[in-house]
Amino acid sequence: MTFIFYLFLFLFLFLCVVLTFTILIQDAKNMGLGASFGGDSSQSLFGTATADVLKKFTAYLIIIFMIACVVLSLWTNALGRPKVLTTEMIEETQK
Repeated sequence: MTFIFYLFLFLFLFLCVVLTFTILIQDAKNMGLGASFGGDSSQSLFGTATADVLKKFTAYLIIIFMIACVVLSLWTNALGRPKVLTTEMIEETQK
């Protein structure tokens, strides 16, 4: 069970890197980060037709990111709680 948790955590971190990269390669309304790649404000890194595709792809990644945040939060909370109180644990707390 913990292997699946760590695999999901690794995939979450990979998603964070892909989401960051996707946001950074998009065109800005002003020169912004595009100028650091040597681009013009009128040029796109991958051409002009990819702007809409990148916006949709970024929106899907953000939705997946938010769902993964909630799932990891609940899963981490569940891992931190004790599973079942045994009779010995109950007797110790009553003393």
